Amino acid sequence: MDEECCDSGCKPCVLDPEDGDIPDLLNYISGEFLPARCEEWLNDLSPATGMRIARVPKSNVDDVNSAVAAARKALPEWSSLSHAQRADWLDKIANALEERCEEVAQLESLDTGKPISLARNVDAARSVTNFRFFAEEVRNFTAETFDMENATNHVVYKPVGVAGLITPWNLPLYLLSWKVAPALAMGNTVVAKPSEMTPMTASLLAEIIDDVGLPSGVFNLVHGHGEETGAALTSHSGVDLISFTGGTATGAKVASSAASSFKKLSLELGGKNATIVCADADMEKTVAGVVRAGFLNQGQVCLCGSRILIEESIYDDFVSRFLTAVEAMKIGDPADPETDLGALISADHLDKVSGYISLAEEEGGVILTGGITPEGIPKQFENGNWLSPTVIDGLSPNSRCATEEIFGPVVSIHAFSDEIEAIEIANATQYGLAGSVWTADLDKGKRIAQEIDTGMVWVNTWLHRDLRVPFGGVKHSGVGREGGRWSLSFYSHAVNICIHND
Repeated sequence: MDEECCDSGCKPCVLDPEDGDIPDLLNYISGEFLPARCEEWLNDLSPATGMRIARVPKSNVDDVNSAVAAARKALPEWSSLSHAQRADWLDKIANALEERCEEVAQLESLDTGKPISLARNVDAARSVTNFRFFAEEVRNFTAETFDMENATNHVVYKPVGVAGLITPWNLPLYLLSWKVAPALAMGNTVVAKPSEMTPMTASLLAEIIDDVGLPSGVFNLVHGHGEETGAALTSHSGVDLISFTGGTATGAKVASSAASSFKKLSLELGGKNATIVCADADMEKTVAGVVRAGFLNQGQVCLCGSRILIEESIYDDFVSRFLTAVEAMKIGDPADPETDLGALISADHLDKVSGYISLAEEEGGVILTGGITPEGIPKQFENGNWLSPTVIDGLSPNSRCATEEIFGPVVSIHAFSDEIEAIEIANATQYGLAGSVWTADLDKGKRIAQEIDTGMVWVNTWLHRDLRVPFGGVKHSGVGREGGRWSLSFYSHAVNICIHND
């Protein structure tokens, strides 16, 4: 690895890789942009080309210590502001972020390999919305009052303290803003650790926060490996809460590390979600919805419906239509607005997903389409991480490939005879994050949805989000809930004050 140091001390720069210049992204600690103290770097590679597009500080415990110290120093003044004052700061960040929405989308597409249309319509737009939404939520936030015959109870919500926020690579700024906004709104200060594989928009957020003049130390950003930087953050005695989004195995390590000091903890982890297609479903709308649920962001979304359960009487017809729609998706240049599917995040992840496809064949599965490098990928992308969308038939619902999270453009299809069997298959996994049911009978849809062991279920839609409702899973899919009042409650301590009236 190339480990020469950038000593310019400047803000993070955004350069076109075709210029031949590679930007050095920097930590943001106490209002300053800094390299790691050890002066070592990590390479940020383009998923689409395999080329280096940036360098990232290889931060260690020394950098985390500095960031936590800055956050603790800033905490008293920031927490003393009113909800309305902090909401005004969130709106300033939202406005500045909106002005750079196209830059966010371009960086997100470059850094993750996702199509630019997805980065514009989902990542960039939702990041702005998150700050605006929580600004409004905290302005309208009212504490409870409970009257007794001779006393009144007043519930007061106090900041928890320093929030350690750890975010994944699939929706980088989308999920970072989803945590930063409510954490700041409730009076906490922040130390954020984004994925080292997708650091660009986190650095852009730090630049925006610096530009709007948020007080030094309120928001801090530390880049680096999860095993080193993330672990130092989760175990730090000066950090009061941890919010982590990522894989279940890593989440278990985060929980173990945080538990020793009794930190407040939220974990949004993996999923192996069922899509249940009933015989009475609107075939055209359902096929489109199931394709989207299975393959959005190359299947690299924890909510994706990677197990498709189809009622026996329509199985052949649905599968035929589904395959036609899957094979019509355009795979290629993420910068092309017409592209439907981009590249997977890394070579290692491609190997993992490809390994599951090989395992599926060993388990008796039949590859109906995909499972290979797509044809016609332009030469400039030949070193990227490409995989055609894959549909697998013939697997047992209890097989590894049908129950373990693959997190790629791979779905398995299964027939069911009745509601009871559909629910049984849907629940036959250690995960419980999300799911969807497709039927013309809304009573039946609600009935099935209530029987699925999961945190969220959609009926006749998928990923249709109201930010006020709880978001989170059960079983190995996580602990706690985010969204609306649930987020504001997590990022605060509820204190009851009982005043006797006599």
